[in-house]
Amino acid sequence: MIKKISSGLVVFAGIVSLPGAVSQRQAQPTPAPDYRHDPRLACLQKFFAHFDCPAKRLASIFLEAADDYHLDWRLLPSLSYVETGGGKVAHNNNLFGWACGRAHFDSPAAGIHQVGFQLAHRPPYRHKNVAQILAVYNPNPDYAQTVTAVMRQIAPTE
Repeated sequence: MIKKISSGLVVFAGIVSLPGAVSQRQAQPTPAPDYRHDPRLACLQKFFAHFDCPAKRLASIFLEAADDYHLDWRLLPSLSYVETGGGKVAHNNNLFGWACGRAHFDSPAAGIHQVGFQLAHRPPYRHKNVAQILAVYNPNPDYAQTVTAVMRQIAPTE
């Protein structure tokens, strides 16, 4: 129903329901990315398989988190490898030794996404490159060298 009001104002009946319809469409989950043909997936799986790491089954989750949070795709798997042997000694789904190993996550995937989010968005990591992130993550100068060496072992360049 359209009703004209004085001074040229037009009111459309039913418009009130439109924002609800739009927000419902936006609330629908987007499909998970398909990494099966992504060459990065093969690199991560090969790396983790070589060292017999449980994290091999999570390779696509590492890629998803890296893409979601705009991180170097090798960073999270490398941190996982250095901190817990790619999940070999992880406790409480904490593949990263996050919070000095005290953090608990609902699942390994939740931990990967939570740590990825933290590294991308929370001070003191936000707006930093890999070297700067690593300096905050663990200030020991040898730590950054160790992690970047693992990153190069996964793939020589980003």
